[in-house]
Amino acid sequence: MRVAPMGDGREKRVCLGVVTGAHGVRGLVRVKPFTETPDGVAAYGPVETKDGARRFAIAAKGMAKDLVICQLEGIADRDVAAALRGTELYVPRERLPEADEDGEGWYHADLIGLRVVGTDGKVYGLVAGVENFGAGDLLEIAPDEGGETVLMSFTDENVPEVDIEGGKVVIDPPLGTFGDDAAEADNE
Repeated sequence: MRVAPMGDGREKRVCLGVVTGAHGVRGLVRVKPFTETPDGVAAYGPVETKDGARRFAIAAKGMAKDLVICQLEGIADRDVAAALRGTELYVPRERLPEADEDGEGWYHADLIGLRVVGTDGKVYGLVAGVENFGAGDLLEIAPDEGGETVLMSFTDENVPEVDIEGGKVVIDPPLGTFGDDAAEADNE
């Protein structure tokens, strides 16, 4: 699931899916789900747009390939539904159940803002996001010194520990992930 980092004091939100286009002529939309089960896009109550400007009651009406066909409240026309293409649908994090039965799991939204620390104790920055462009999850890290964020493959090897209670993510970044790594290797 994608997350919307909220730096303005609003609660964390989780993106359940994105509208990929219209379905039929009565305002139904096709939604690519980011949930564990496809019908999860409509399981947690009303959804809202990323900017929070629009809110919709949502109902799953069926499936088409790997997409969920949904009715969004107030959308009854194909052209209006088609105009929603690319709209991400969010819910507040607290509407979601615990990540696992013993309460020790986490959602990607829970990682936003955690300190990123190397296995050697070096502080790299903060988790700015968790992205997935189709080839697996990427941890987006905002360096403490500013500048562009760094994307690193979110694998067990690269991220051996996620400590929600401790407020940190422990990483073992591959050589070259952070620009100064290559220079350090040349000096050795």
